[in-house]
Amino acid sequence: MDPQSGLPHCYRHPGTETGIRCARCEKPICPECMISASVGFQCPDCVRNGSGTGHAADANQPRTLAGGRVAADDRFVTKILVGINLAVYLAVLVAGERLVDQLVLIGYAFNPFLGEVVGVADGEWYRLLTATVLHEEVWHILFNVLGLWVIGGIVEPELGRARYAALCLLSGLSGSTLAYLVAAPNQPSLGASGVVYGLIGAWVVLARRRRHDMRPVILFVALSLLMTFTRPGISWEAHVGGLVAGAVVTYALVHASRARRQLVQYGACGLLLAVDVVAVLTRSAVLT
Repeated sequence: MDPQSGLPHCYRHPGTETGIRCARCEKPICPECMISASVGFQCPDCVRNGSGTGHAADANQPRTLAGGRVAADDRFVTKILVGINLAVYLAVLVAGERLVDQLVLIGYAFNPFLGEVVGVADGEWYRLLTATVLHEEVWHILFNVLGLWVIGGIVEPELGRARYAALCLLSGLSGSTLAYLVAAPNQPSLGASGVVYGLIGAWVVLARRRRHDMRPVILFVALSLLMTFTRPGISWEAHVGGLVAGAVVTYALVHASRARRQLVQYGACGLLLAVDVVAVLTRSAVLT
């Protein structure tokens, strides 16, 4: 308290007189420190420790379209995915074909290079996921990394980190699952295309949800599918599986009602995961 003016000093700036007090703790705060609240002003400490409404401190944080937290780095998961793909590609350059044979998606076949029967049906389920980050040719990884960066940069900020990571995981897994179901057991498949096409499916749903002009989006999807079915050596199964999974998951994420959001979102992701698992088990039983 200043004896001359009768005004207290700000608790954070002792040299500044003020007639304002925090509405919660009643500490004196100057104009530089006071933060507008629903009633009066609050000090930075009270705002940091709680919302002032009896809810948790993060209750009033802004949310994404799907209900996720808005992050400062809205490409955090995308950067991790790009880094994993690049790291595996460098490992392939160093280790050579043997590493590719150990990670590539293959249903059930004898590998003369390894001298043994390999494949998902032989219990190597990890191939369904390792194949989604595996590349051999430079044009292949450049195309997929570019797709992850550009389209992922559109989708991740709309969903939030956790939901975006789930979308990528399920898109890649669903693409591998469809390839495992439809392609010949000895047909190898690799690449992040399933994830990229899952992001394309998510982009379609988000553009529709945001009421954007759908013509360029539809044109892009049409050209992507045209490349899928006209270029030789392309695993159309991974592309289509990823595309459908990405669209389905994203639709559930962004159209779930706020009251039942988590139930619908977790339920949709869990249901798709269960479908993939049952399909893989059924295919494995047939092959063995």
